[in-house]
Amino acid sequence: MANLGDDFTRRLLVDAGIAARMRVLDIGCGAGDMALVAAELVGEQGEVVGVDREAGPLATGRDRARERRLSNVTFLQGDIEKLPSGVGMFDAVVGRRVLMYQSDALRAIQRLADSVRPGGLIVFQEHDSTMTPASLVPMPLHQRVHDWIWRTVEREGANIHMGFDLHSKLTQAGLSVEQVRAEATVQTPTASYGLGAIVRAMLPRILHHGVATQYEIEVDTLDRRLDEERMRANVTYVGDMMFGAWARKPG
Repeated sequence: MANLGDDFTRRLLVDAGIAARMRVLDIGCGAGDMALVAAELVGEQGEVVGVDREAGPLATGRDRARERRLSNVTFLQGDIEKLPSGVGMFDAVVGRRVLMYQSDALRAIQRLADSVRPGGLIVFQEHDSTMTPASLVPMPLHQRVHDWIWRTVEREGANIHMGFDLHSKLTQAGLSVEQVRAEATVQTPTASYGLGAIVRAMLPRILHHGVATQYEIEVDTLDRRLDEERMRANVTYVGDMMFGAWARKPG
């Protein structure tokens, strides 16, 4: 299965203008998915700094960078409110599924913009539950899985409509929005999106927030049951919507 999210990320960064020799900050970088794409785009004479609160994902990011022989990416512990000391200024700030978890997304963007040179870019990729799920016939199991995921995210305090909020927040921060785009993840009877793997990764969080029980989820058979539901109905299902936007700092 192709990682549609990573493909969307790469196209978003390329189209926004992340290119050779740039210095890029990936905020909330996690294990480095976005940072590693940016590192490839800026090349050996560019630099990427990935910042995250958690030490574990940062260690994974460093390992992945070594495996890919990328010497132009550094992973540091910190967050939007307190960037690591001495990180300096950047040509661009990028982030994926970060703003949705900020209690004040506008303030977060404003703080990050302070680290961008005049004329520089701010690029964000955010998911949004407003328009999904969608199908022409009822898909009860797919609907339940969608609800488990998004109810968990919402109970964690996230804004589950951040995609639709991107333009307004970037504009309110005093940035010039150049483009907002959206792309759906589409599942057919013969092509899935690995929802079972997503639920498996989120299982401790789902259980912690009381969204569903292990008995309800039956995670070991979940992918098979999802595939069977789509095949029986012979239907196409839209289960997720990704938004991307980029804006420029006045300069």
